[in-house]
Amino acid sequence: MNLERETVAFEKYHGTSNDFLIVDADDPVPDRSALAVRECDRERGVGADGILFLGLRPRASPPRVEMTLFQPDGGTAEMCGNGARCAAEWAMRRTGAERVVVDTPSGARRAERVDGEVAIEMGQPTFAPEAIPVEADEPVVETEIEGLEVSVVNTGVPHAVAFVDDVDAVDLESVAPPVRHAEAFPQGTNVVLASVDDDGFRQRTFERGVEGETDSCGTGAVAIAAVARELGLTDAADLAVRPPGGDLRVTVDDRGVASLVGPVEREFDGEVRVSEAES
Repeated sequence: MNLERETVAFEKYHGTSNDFLIVDADDPVPDRSALAVRECDRERGVGADGILFLGLRPRASPPRVEMTLFQPDGGTAEMCGNGARCAAEWAMRRTGAERVVVDTPSGARRAERVDGEVAIEMGQPTFAPEAIPVEADEPVVETEIEGLEVSVVNTGVPHAVAFVDDVDAVDLESVAPPVRHAEAFPQGTNVVLASVDDDGFRQRTFERGVEGETDSCGTGAVAIAAVARELGLTDAADLAVRPPGGDLRVTVDDRGVASLVGPVEREFDGEVRVSEAES
């Protein structure tokens, strides 16, 4: 390992336009947070919704990949559905396997290829206030917070989900930040809008850590499915969720465990400096 390396290689992947730079965790990056802040910036960097640092264990059965996500604000997130699907595809390409396990701070997630797409287990959503976390004595369901009626669920990370008539008719950049930073959420929250759409739901998401709208959010899609079932809007075990970046599917088994299914694409590769260039 060359500890004096000035650049680090990356691969660019996206899942329904939720895009990430992937860096091998064995490559030396002295300040991962600073790298994410600089290179996720869409004007002065490569541009991405986050950097995935991936550590591959190819000899495990099935192969395992440890995922650490650094977001554009320099912080980390416990889970990212589309990011985990990209990590799984990266690991499957490197090992030739059709099934892998993605180890995340929110738990181990099994992933596999299904009809050319990548499916990953997302665990069982929870409405328990202490698990989200949200400052409440009971589950927060259809409750007004900062002017928006939301239901709050953790799908690996916290989400405040609001069902509206038309997601495109809402000024997300105005209504989401007060909820994202509300005192009720000691660690903040993602804010998701959903509206009924044929056999599923349309989605828009303001992501914590990105601090703006993203084209897709996998944990947010699972949150929509969980809240829709909680509110009795659907009892379907297989739901279509349509963020702006493409179509996702959320399935729920008889144990209540959700899985996220959708396409993953590798865009390109390159190199970036591991630290700011000296002037």
